Amino acid sequence: MGGEGGTEEELTAQETALYDRQIRVWGVDAQKRLSKAHVLVCGVNGTTIEFCKNIVLAGVGSLSLMDDHIVTEDDLSANFLIPHDVCMQGVSSRAEACCESLKDFNPMVRVAVAIGDPSLIDEGFVDRFDIIVVSCASLKTKLFINDNCRKRSKHIAFYSVECKDSCGEIFVDLQNHSYLQKPGGEPEQQELTYASLQEAISVPWRNLPRKTTKLYYAMRVLESYELSEGREPGETTFCDLPAVLAQRKDMCDRMSLSESQIPTALLERLLAAGKKEHPPVCAILGGILGQEVIKSISCKGDPIKNFFYYDAADGKGIMEDIPPTPVEQFA
Repeated sequence: MGGEGGTEEELTAQETALYDRQIRVWGVDAQKRLSKAHVLVCGVNGTTIEFCKNIVLAGVGSLSLMDDHIVTEDDLSANFLIPHDVCMQGVSSRAEACCESLKDFNPMVRVAVAIGDPSLIDEGFVDRFDIIVVSCASLKTKLFINDNCRKRSKHIAFYSVECKDSCGEIFVDLQNHSYLQKPGGEPEQQELTYASLQEAISVPWRNLPRKTTKLYYAMRVLESYELSEGREPGETTFCDLPAVLAQRKDMCDRMSLSESQIPTALLERLLAAGKKEHPPVCAILGGILGQEVIKSISCKGDPIKNFFYYDAADGKGIMEDIPPTPVEQFA
């Protein structure tokens, strides 16, 4: 990632045979980087399990799952790896319930459970990983982990992903990232500098392009409301709509943005979703996130910078570069 890390170690004959088809796509060096990468996923749900499946099949070096929440029946609706009998027993954590099944996808990948609370992980623990993906966590926890990633001398890529029924958001922070791009056949070295999550959500709305997706604003309203009420993601429900609309008005007034940019119908959909994920949207988000992580590790291909949004209502995926560059600012 970011051009760091050597690729001196050769792939074994078994790895070369197993990954032959993808090596033909992204090359031996990319596969070497992938086989040495260590990934931590904080928050196991339908979306992150789709992501985990994809990178395990691709041959990542190791994958650690951190989620101590006990499996409930609600988890079965989107997480296809949790056996029904595990739910009935009510003794396994989400991470434990998915660990063995992920190992079966690719025995060459080390998959383990990481015990702990994502909001309390220390910098020494963060140093074990090259990629950290966070989901179903509070904004405070995401900011804490992103900040820890940025404080390390080692390059650690940070991703957050959320699926609210038919809508989804991915955030990417690769800090300073170098990668190869092939615009006309000849590889060209490109450099990107990313904003932190704190910087990306702190941009005054009046400074954003007029075409900025409404989902960006709606997710910020919900985050702000959950933070002010001390709620975890998904704990805010349709019953909270009047208070959320008041939060929207306050934020729009302060940011000089028309409330029409955050439709009430969109907020209603997000609130009605609660913690529910829509499996097809989980598959889309998990697939895109898997591709982005592979791009980051291999240093090949244009990565997302720095938000991606998907809404099944129109079937569109939108990338948002926030804060915008000066050229984009008034587009």
